[in-house]
Amino acid sequence: MNLLRALATISGMTLISRILGFVRDAVIARLFGAGLYTDAFFVAFRIPNLLRRLFAEGAFAQAFVPVLAEYKTREGEAQTRRLVDRTATMLSVALVAVTALGIAVAPLIVYVGAPGFAAEPAKFDVTVSMLRVTFPYIIFISLVSLAGGILNTWSRFVIPAFTPTVLNLSFIVCALYAAPYFNPPAMVLAWAVLLGGVLQLAIQLPALAAIGMLPRPSLVYNDPGVRRILMLMAPAVVGVSVGQISLLINTIFASFLESGSVSWLYYADRLMEFPTGLLGVALGTILLPSLAKYHSEAATDEYSRLLDWGLRLTLMLALPAAAALAVLGVPLVTTLFHYGEFAARDVWMTRQALAAYSVGLLGLILVKVLAPGFYARQNIRTPVKIAILTLLATQAMNAVLIMPLRHAGLALAIGLGACLNAGLLYRQLREHGIYRPQPGWLAFFLKLLAAVAAMSGGVWVAMGPEQWWLAASGATRALALSAIVAGGGAVYFACLWLLGFRVNDFRRKAA
Repeated sequence: MNLLRALATISGMTLISRILGFVRDAVIARLFGAGLYTDAFFVAFRIPNLLRRLFAEGAFAQAFVPVLAEYKTREGEAQTRRLVDRTATMLSVALVAVTALGIAVAPLIVYVGAPGFAAEPAKFDVTVSMLRVTFPYIIFISLVSLAGGILNTWSRFVIPAFTPTVLNLSFIVCALYAAPYFNPPAMVLAWAVLLGGVLQLAIQLPALAAIGMLPRPSLVYNDPGVRRILMLMAPAVVGVSVGQISLLINTIFASFLESGSVSWLYYADRLMEFPTGLLGVALGTILLPSLAKYHSEAATDEYSRLLDWGLRLTLMLALPAAAALAVLGVPLVTTLFHYGEFAARDVWMTRQALAAYSVGLLGLILVKVLAPGFYARQNIRTPVKIAILTLLATQAMNAVLIMPLRHAGLALAIGLGACLNAGLLYRQLREHGIYRPQPGWLAFFLKLLAAVAAMSGGVWVAMGPEQWWLAASGATRALALSAIVAGGGAVYFACLWLLGFRVNDFRRKAA
């Protein structure tokens, strides 16, 4: 399979999901605004979402895929299927236990996760109620991640990439049509999370059956493959989830700020997740199985070349995205969220957080590409040490930046911490001899900077005064923003073409 084509496929599916995600957030912003109930929901959703990334997309996926790829390459189909059965069973048992405990101690979790809510009993109580509804989501979405890891290892990228769309559709339909039947109406958002998790798992099962890897119950406590996954997973909980842990700590800080701060950070983070998902998650998804196969075959040169390919693509696509987010903050926020209860002040506050987040976008995406360079080799210790250092540095920056910049300071600390994380990962890959840059990097980077500068200047001129975006109608804003984004993209890629970049230069086959 051509990895560039796979990247385009995954990014295309992710684009559909992200667009629906913005529709989802626009619906939530229009119906519920930014206040008590949205703050409560975002906290209630963030806590199981953090556990999802710890158990599923983060530590579990990074530990499971390399071992699964090794079994597939060396052990044969029967042993691989046995590993899948036993891993799925152990994961399910653990998730049910964690969910039951989480529902039982929901008030304590909210108190720890958002202690500032304790001063407002109504906000605290509704957050607890929402958390108890959303907590079972981690069972279904973690099994979705298990299924996605299996399908990606078999180079079946489309279904896992499409799956998040279902959650967004659940949000949109439930918010628009079921909200009046709930008290308070915002409670419908919590039930939409649970329904979305069930539906996402349901659409994965036929794809697993098609490749003969639909898991069957098999509870074995001493399976060597499962033990290896657990040993890799334990430290990876910290290593690959440092960003989410920082976001959770940011929620704690933000809960002490003025009402709406949690929501402003959430909406800015959603805009950041668009390029992160389109580029970082997609690249990490296609790189990890091939890197793991190269490692199992001891193909060190191909391993290094694949990392180099991933880094070049990351810079070529992430640099213009970061510049666009910084320049187009007001057009983006007004077009997507400035409706109904989402007031002009919410626009400015969200824009501040977005500008701060954009500083670290490149770092956030690079981490998604650099970390698999270690995980594919089943080396967890190095990125864990870096993640712990990054977490400590991020919280130190939080303490310094929150007073002068308020909620935007929390976003800036996350971005700077991501850049530190990426820089240290890169340094260790070089020092360990895992990655050796291919020739031509200086010229490549200078050409990218020239194209980004041309694009940024063009979109800044085309954007016009920011006040216009607050006064224009939604349809007018959407048309204007679409034209600016399309024009900026055309300028950027035209500059790259004039500077000698060609699509064929970036084609590469999977391992």
